[in-house]
Amino acid sequence: MRHLPVRGARRRVVGALATSLLCTMGLAAPAIAHAPDSPTGTPAPRLDAGPALTPPMGFNNWNSTHCRADFNEAMVKGIADLFVDKGLKDAGYQYVNLDDCWALPERDANGKLVPDPVRFPNGIKAVADYVHTKGLKFGIYTSAGTKTCNSAGFPGGLGHEESDARQFADWGVDYLKYDNCNNQGVDAKQRYIKMRDALKATGRPIVYSICEWGENKPWEWAADVGQLWRTTGDISDSWGSMVSIMKQNLPLAQYAGPGHWNDPDMLEVGNGGMTPTEYRTHFSMWSIMAAPLLIGSDLRKADADTFEILANKEVIAVDQDPLGKQGKVLSSQGGRWVVAKEMKDGSRAVALFNESATAQRIATTAKDVGLPAADAYSVRDLWQHKSYNTAGTLSATVPAHGTVLLRVAADGKWASYPPATELALEGSPLVEAGKTAKVTTKVTDLGRTPARQVSVALTGPSGWQIKATSPTTADSVSTGKSLSTSWTLTAPAGTPTGSYALTLKAAYRSSSGTRVESTLPLTSHVVVPPPAGASQLSELPMLSATNGWGPVEKNTSNGESAAGDGNPLTLNGTVFAKGLGVHADSAVEFYAGTRCSKVTAQVGVDDEKSTNGSVAFEIWADGRKAASTGVLTTPDAAQAISADVSGAQLVRLVVTDGGNGVDSDHADWAEATMTC
Repeated sequence: MRHLPVRGARRRVVGALATSLLCTMGLAAPAIAHAPDSPTGTPAPRLDAGPALTPPMGFNNWNSTHCRADFNEAMVKGIADLFVDKGLKDAGYQYVNLDDCWALPERDANGKLVPDPVRFPNGIKAVADYVHTKGLKFGIYTSAGTKTCNSAGFPGGLGHEESDARQFADWGVDYLKYDNCNNQGVDAKQRYIKMRDALKATGRPIVYSICEWGENKPWEWAADVGQLWRTTGDISDSWGSMVSIMKQNLPLAQYAGPGHWNDPDMLEVGNGGMTPTEYRTHFSMWSIMAAPLLIGSDLRKADADTFEILANKEVIAVDQDPLGKQGKVLSSQGGRWVVAKEMKDGSRAVALFNESATAQRIATTAKDVGLPAADAYSVRDLWQHKSYNTAGTLSATVPAHGTVLLRVAADGKWASYPPATELALEGSPLVEAGKTAKVTTKVTDLGRTPARQVSVALTGPSGWQIKATSPTTADSVSTGKSLSTSWTLTAPAGTPTGSYALTLKAAYRSSSGTRVESTLPLTSHVVVPPPAGASQLSELPMLSATNGWGPVEKNTSNGESAAGDGNPLTLNGTVFAKGLGVHADSAVEFYAGTRCSKVTAQVGVDDEKSTNGSVAFEIWADGRKAASTGVLTTPDAAQAISADVSGAQLVRLVVTDGGNGVDSDHADWAEATMTC
């Protein structure tokens, strides 16, 4: 079955993209199709791209409020006030948009939409007028069906396009989000073209957001229908959902450009389901993908981290670059992503994104991201707001689920900046309480100029013993060279299992004497070895887990988005008592501590995905793929998988989408055992 999750009483379909993720893509110019004819057969009027020459930026209430009572006139006006007061307007945000639940369930006697008098006692035009007085723009929502997506069934626009478009224009609407529910099977192009024509006929410039979830590949036909189109199902406030949607959107870079944008759905930044590091990744990757930036958190309750992320003008400038290029994937091996975006001034924005649950070194070069040969390059860290010079290497040890976002230029200004350095940790920061682990830190000069008076320090939790066993200083480190320092880590006996913060700090001086300090946050895990014999993995602690929809479930299927909502693990009619229920794309890590020899499981698509399921299973031992299945589909019986994991510190169970795009792919690791 496809997901039909109830999200605050609003029914949405999740996933439907039948494109596979390409690890390496060329820099082809956007392909723009001719405008399809209108349903009447007359030439279709081209919708003016002017209102969205750069990706729209604004707010939509759905992710934070759904249909709750506090979605009302006061909230909308309050958001407009906060745009001004908190500097979001100054950062480029324009649109304050309503989502579902703003209307009454029935039209009036004349077939007109009626605003809910409780939520909007002064009507929609009064709210739009207020937003306009703040120098902002106003947006609204409806569906290209007989009803909207809420289970209460508010009026949709199908068959009422001209009347609804005229109402929206009269109210002062600047943006229309047009959804896909209850569409009665009417051809998507026909439905969306008809509303395009109705909006065009009003004479008012209205940004037209096509929200049909990527079901009919709108990137192939909608460039002359709307200014943006959803490429995926709905996002949810989780790491797994965000990464899954990002992976579906990245391969579509050739279709984006000024006035026509791929839309991977709204921002979840600040809603509480991810860490600040993960939200920075979310914002970084949406920006390098030239995605619309529509805030989905309740700004009335937002913390300082949320505003700091959302108002980062240097990151926003990547999203809003007038050249209109979407970033392209250069590499993604082992969850170490390099995505580069050409900028109008000739520079490149470069995202070094770490999908994995442990810190990873991610590297590329100025040449590989498309810059011309030069003696050195200027490189700007867009989250640190600091500039450096590099001889050409672009690399960083990126924290788990983190992203380093750089802007790199061959602009001749490099000599005025200190050399870039890379801080790295070699060895595994996995510590058994009371025992000593060994790691090595490195401070590497990436710049064209030397780093002088270099020093390094590694600190951790109170009570831990962290000792350097080799020098922590160097008089000078030249291009490509490193200060390497060996350390021992000891967590006190009795330290509970879990994650603990380590901090690696380095200081040095440039050739001109400028002092530079760099910090790399790291995570150490206190772990316990698995017991001797064969253990069910569902009974062992997970070191990390990411999942495409909802949490990884123990001894039940994935279910829906809430924890504990799964069903018995069932593969083609066979029920299994133990195992893990996941959703592609998924990765679950366990500590093996070099003590284990084998992992076995029965795997397949869970029966709660009744059609179109397509997944593949992999078992990794440290950085080695130890076993994999071919593509398994819904009707397949459970397949056995077995892997030799001898000597591995970490065992990772991975489920991919089988190459056909994520389509609600529920997958089971049934009777998954590790023998130690």
